[in-house]
Amino acid sequence: MTSFVGRRRELAEIRRLLSASRLVTLTGVGGVGKTRLALRAAAEQRRAFDSVWLVDLSTVTDPALVAETVAATMGVRDESAPCPVDALEQVLSSQRTLLVLDNCEHLRDACAVLADRLLRTAPELRILATSRQSLGITGEHQMKICPLPVPEPDRPLSRRSLELYDGISLLTERAAAVLPGFTVTEDNQEAVVELCRQLDGIPLAIELAAVRLRVLSVNALVERLRDRYRLLTGGSSAAVPRQQTLHALVDWSFQLLPGTERTLWTRMSIFPSHFDLDAVEAVCTGGGIERDDVLDLLDALLDKSLLLREELSGTVRYRMLDTLREFGRKRLGGPERRSLQRRHRDHYLLLARQAAAEWFGPHQFLWSRRLDLEQAHLRAAMDFCLQEPCETEAGLLMALCLTDPCWLANAYYNEGRHWLDRMLWAAPEPTVLRALALCADAELVFTQGDTDRGRHLLAESRALAERLGDPGALAQTSLIAGMAEHYSGDYAKATPLLERAVVEEEAVGNLSGLLIALITLAANVGYLGDRARATELFERALALTEAHGECSGRAWVNTIFAIHLWQGGENARALEMARGSLRLGRDLGDRMNIATNLEVIAWVETCEGRHPRAARLLAVSEEIGRSVGIAPCRDKRFAEFHERCLASLRASLGDRALSREVRRGNRLTTDEAIEEALGERTEGGLAHADEAVADEAVAEAWPTPPGGPATAVSEVEPSPLTRREQEIAELIAQGRSNKEIASALVISQRTVEGHVEHILDKLGFASRAQIAAWMAARQAGGRS
Repeated sequence: MTSFVGRRRELAEIRRLLSASRLVTLTGVGGVGKTRLALRAAAEQRRAFDSVWLVDLSTVTDPALVAETVAATMGVRDESAPCPVDALEQVLSSQRTLLVLDNCEHLRDACAVLADRLLRTAPELRILATSRQSLGITGEHQMKICPLPVPEPDRPLSRRSLELYDGISLLTERAAAVLPGFTVTEDNQEAVVELCRQLDGIPLAIELAAVRLRVLSVNALVERLRDRYRLLTGGSSAAVPRQQTLHALVDWSFQLLPGTERTLWTRMSIFPSHFDLDAVEAVCTGGGIERDDVLDLLDALLDKSLLLREELSGTVRYRMLDTLREFGRKRLGGPERRSLQRRHRDHYLLLARQAAAEWFGPHQFLWSRRLDLEQAHLRAAMDFCLQEPCETEAGLLMALCLTDPCWLANAYYNEGRHWLDRMLWAAPEPTVLRALALCADAELVFTQGDTDRGRHLLAESRALAERLGDPGALAQTSLIAGMAEHYSGDYAKATPLLERAVVEEEAVGNLSGLLIALITLAANVGYLGDRARATELFERALALTEAHGECSGRAWVNTIFAIHLWQGGENARALEMARGSLRLGRDLGDRMNIATNLEVIAWVETCEGRHPRAARLLAVSEEIGRSVGIAPCRDKRFAEFHERCLASLRASLGDRALSREVRRGNRLTTDEAIEEALGERTEGGLAHADEAVADEAVAEAWPTPPGGPATAVSEVEPSPLTRREQEIAELIAQGRSNKEIASALVISQRTVEGHVEHILDKLGFASRAQIAAWMAARQAGGRS
């Protein structure tokens, strides 16, 4: 027998449910560990019962034999009873029993009938069942068993943080059993994480993969997972046949389904990530599945643990584990797969066009969140356009539609260039669409400071727009040309181009282009010394955003207007405006706007003599800028202001103190930096805004004790955590998972994971359990 890994929270929940309910059913996808969890829970509960029995139904195929199997397992033989159920009733009515019915899914109705009858006649009986779906009887408590947690993609991890993921722990332990001395090292860490992630954290899949490490390295195993159903064989010979290979296990679930549920499973495998009901209705209906049937079919697949339900950004999404998705895709023929991919592309192209049409208006927050959720689908749809003949024009349109609401709004500049470059290469036809896409690509390129490439794209766009005589394309080329000259510092040359862009964009009704032209022209004439006209243009731009309920552009108007006010010595108004813009940028998730506002606030704070805070904010701004591929100070004058601020801080603080504050800034999360910039962040009850020694004061007030968290608590000691970290620590103490915390606080799961790592670092802990104990001790200390 191998050891049991993780699942502490689940075991506690099973204990709680069994104390409140007489029937608890553990449901989940095959291989997720329901049986082992039930066995562990039963073992921990054995002293609370007169007897505990495990009934393995995996080899029973005849529903009529369920009661007989239970009776045989318990050794119940009563010749006077007319049937096994009667005999079971007699025995169970006189003792406190925990009955574990394992693997009920293929005998669901028979198990439900037996459980219902026994529970009615044996008042001291408790039943713990495992099944792909609930038994569906009155009084049943269903508990979904999820795969083991594994790190999210693109999440930077340390060796210590990896130990917090049960999926990683299981692989490490099982690998060491077949390959003595195996450990996670810097060399294999990335491959270990990717392996567990590709296996969805399914314990059986991880255990089968660990066996293969006898002959393959972790990196080689990851490479070969593209054919996971062939690779992951060789399970325990003691296991039932369907659990000895991954394919057999999934095929077992597939064969138990009615035909329409099988069909929907295979069709939904076309989705590369989580999806919503609208997508299923648009892509997967027809050919035997009507739109009106979809909701009931999804509910059936959810009940059978073949789909996961998630709430993201306040909307319900469905997700299929990669293992199940791959199984479904293997059952799709080539023509059917291409047909589904085309329908998938059509659905998300329509979504992109709608987002572009409604972007300049009151629904920006909703569209920003929606497009962020659909990233994987948008990428898959554009990939399809590149791979299929005669689809590149649709791909070019999709890329153009996503430029403003997705790539510019979220500072995904590299991604935007990636798709536009590929689409422009694949669709060389001289169309208005190409002229506009060239302009969009040029804007992204200029934003990242690639002047030569930008001028080349702009020249081609201008020539094509003039050849076709399209007013909209000509207006865009005027705008991007003016922005390019502004960024390079040629303000005299930029002015007439931007003035022409204002007129042309207004004439064609492109409100987004008009707003950008007004903002850039306002900054431009301000740099040339015409402060009155600049103010007038800024106010016109603000009026435009307010008239249409627009937020993204308003954030940028406020940012650039704040710089204008700061240049005129109006520090208080500049700070207020930059902070207002920062709040908007944070809500929209615009990393570039956040970085720029942190920079501007650092300039104001420097002028006001708050040098330590300014240095920290400057450091965070630079780090965010690097993460999106550019410096926040993207034009020539911005760069001058940045260097002037840095020189002033160096003169005021000295190199050593400046370096110390920069290091502190680099340790801040984006949320912490925003709190500090808004004047909301405190540590240890001290305002972090004005005191350079605040961090040291907290560290002295809260040393990490050698005896662990229990000895660290005193009701007079301040917490070293920020307000947000304190909230998260309290939720951890309540037993909430990262996903549950993210939902409760309306933030992303990745943000929660980052906060948890910071909490562990600050407290010197290695596990969530220590955080929970620390919080409990603090709360107890506060009550004493």
